[in-house]
Amino acid sequence: MPAIMGMFAKSRFNPAPGAVDFWNEFRKPNPYRWPILAVSALPLAVIFYWLSTETVYKTPERPRVTYITTFDPERTDNEIIQSNLENQELKELREQAEADLAARKREIYKALGAGIGMDVEEIERRAEEERAAEAAAEEARRAEMFGRPPSGESGAETSSESTAP
Repeated sequence: MPAIMGMFAKSRFNPAPGAVDFWNEFRKPNPYRWPILAVSALPLAVIFYWLSTETVYKTPERPRVTYITTFDPERTDNEIIQSNLENQELKELREQAEADLAARKREIYKALGAGIGMDVEEIERRAEEERAAEAAAEEARRAEMFGRPPSGESGAETSSESTAP
């Protein structure tokens, strides 16, 4: 500490005379010295209060990976293949049920539209075009994601464009 004071004594910025001057002024009987001191300490107190209420979150612990343990680790390849085939069959049944439900809904809406005088054939044609465009967009997205050209780019689109009216 004396080395620091020695450094200040040699420089232009010596805090010692300022501290002595402050102490001499503060000791004088002035009716405003305590309120001035309180107001002067208020910003520092507010900053300390703000810093003490700051919420700091610790970094979360790394997740522990739990592998699927419901399958028997001693399964043979044939058992795995059989399980996959059963799951694929269930998936196809679900997709077929969803497609049947969608077709039934379309039939109901067609009957409703025909009952109120709408051109249901034109609406159905536009809906089929939209579904085909959505399927093509999905196929293109998947092809791009897997880094292969879309399946319909070879020349099928040019032949349908030439026959369009």
